[in-house]
Amino acid sequence: MTIAVTGATGQLGALVIDHLLDRVPASEVVAVVRDAEKARRHADRGVEVRVADYTDRAALESALAGVDRLLLVSGNEIGQRAKQHTTVIEAAKAAGVGFVAYTSVLQAEGSPLLVAPEHVETEQALAASGLPHTLLRNGWYHENYAPSIDAARHTGTVLTSAGEGRVASAARSDYAEAAAIVLTSDAPASVHELSGDVAWSQDDLASALSQVIGSPVEVQQVDSSAHTAALTAAGLDEGTVHFVVATDGHISHGHLAATPGDLAALLGRPTTPLVETLRTLA
Repeated sequence: MTIAVTGATGQLGALVIDHLLDRVPASEVVAVVRDAEKARRHADRGVEVRVADYTDRAALESALAGVDRLLLVSGNEIGQRAKQHTTVIEAAKAAGVGFVAYTSVLQAEGSPLLVAPEHVETEQALAASGLPHTLLRNGWYHENYAPSIDAARHTGTVLTSAGEGRVASAARSDYAEAAAIVLTSDAPASVHELSGDVAWSQDDLASALSQVIGSPVEVQQVDSSAHTAALTAAGLDEGTVHFVVATDGHISHGHLAATPGDLAALLGRPTTPLVETLRTLA
C-alpha cells in the first residue's frame, strides 16, 4: 500500500509523515510538496518526494500515480482553498487513488468560523467525487496560542474578548498522529470530530502560561472593539486583527468547546494537555 501526504513540508503534514513512519515502512510513503529541497528530511529517511502544488492538475495526477491512500492537508491560501482542494480531489480520482482523508474543521457543517466555508465546500467536493473518504474535522491547535507566551512575558496578561467561552484545543502532533492512524486503518470511519479532552477557559490559559513563564499571568477581558483597537495598536495587520477578534467572538459562543472524545479514542490515550505544548513552545 502506498500512502501520500500533500503539504508534507508544512507544520501538520511533516508531523503526519513522522507518525506514518512509526507505522509503515518509508517505502510505502510519498511526500507531495511544492519544493523538493524543503523535503530533504523526508527523502533522507527513504520517503519518496514528488513535486506538485494544489493549482497544477497535471503535476498532481503524476504525483498521485500509484497512490492507494491520500491525506489532503488543507492549504493556507484563504479564499483559494476550495478551488485548490477540488483540483487535488479531481487529480486523485483521475490517478486512481482509492481513499482520501481530508483535514477539515471541527463541526464544519453550520460552523460560523471564518475558515469553515471553504472546508464545507471541500467536503462537498469529496462527496461529489464518489471517492471513499474520511473527514478529519480538526479543532483548534494548542500551537495557536504560541504568541500568548511572549505577550504574557511582556505584559503579565492574556488579552481576550472570549468571555467565559472555552476552547477544546489539542496538540498539532495529536492531530497528525490521528491522521496517520486513519490512513493505516483497515476500516476508517467517515467522519471524526477531533478536539482535545479538556475545554479550557481563559483563566485556565492564564494559569498554564503562568506555569510556563514562572510568573503570574492575569486575564484581561475586553469587548471586541477594545480588542480590535489594542491589537491594531500592537501593529497587527487588519486581516489578522479581524481573524483573532472574530475567533474570540466564536469562542465566547461555544463554537470551539466541543469534546466528543474522537481524538483520544483514535489515539488510544488522553490528548496532550495545553500546558505541555506551551512549555515545549516556550
